[in-house]
Amino acid sequence: MGQDELKYRRVLLKLSGEALAGEKGFGIDPPVVDRLTDEVKRVHEMGVVLGLVVGGGNIVRGTIASQKGMDRVTADYMGMLATIINAMALQDMLERKDVETRVMTAIRMEELAEPYIRRRALRHLEKGRVVLFAGGTGNPYFSTDTAAVLRGIEMGSDVIIKATKVSGVYTADPEEDPDATFLPTVSFHEVVSRELGVMDAPAVSLCKENDLPIIVLDLSRPGAVGAAIQGEAVGTLVS
Repeated sequence: MGQDELKYRRVLLKLSGEALAGEKGFGIDPPVVDRLTDEVKRVHEMGVVLGLVVGGGNIVRGTIASQKGMDRVTADYMGMLATIINAMALQDMLERKDVETRVMTAIRMEELAEPYIRRRALRHLEKGRVVLFAGGTGNPYFSTDTAAVLRGIEMGSDVIIKATKVSGVYTADPEEDPDATFLPTVSFHEVVSRELGVMDAPAVSLCKENDLPIIVLDLSRPGAVGAAIQGEAVGTLVS
């Protein structure tokens, strides 16, 4: 497939850490990672320039740990380290499938991965590598959603695709409210004013300021990411 057939040529894919745990809810489930990396490989083979940010919630959620009494800064740094573990797991599986990758971390640990340097990341993308951005922003109090948007802007991405466990954005949590209504499109302003929970406010604000659309879709639906990149109406478009 040529890039001419793609609506979005440069994509930042945000995966939740929980996605790697599958039904287990904690840790890394290899069959789930196998399926996720199949999807990433398919998208990469479409000719998409692809960056990837993964959360750490399957190992440590900084916000929840701090609510239970842990120092917030310590908890957030633990969450950042969890994202690096996840990125390494994805890298291992992708490289087994002959997808060339680089893990770049916002927290320096050269024995494991390259430090994040924007120009070097852009060069990797130019060479057709999938770049996994790990370690969040490197700062406490900023979510991996914000990290994903930040890296997306820095890489000149056309869209942020947030792959979740639900089919898109609803007026309420569909798991808790049976009357929740699916929204195929929604504005940045509505997301913040109605507290729709797509991403946290700083991430949405960054997208709005930089006119960077977000697509929220269900990762468990095979081919959903590829279909969205081709411009099909998949999930919810936030713009």
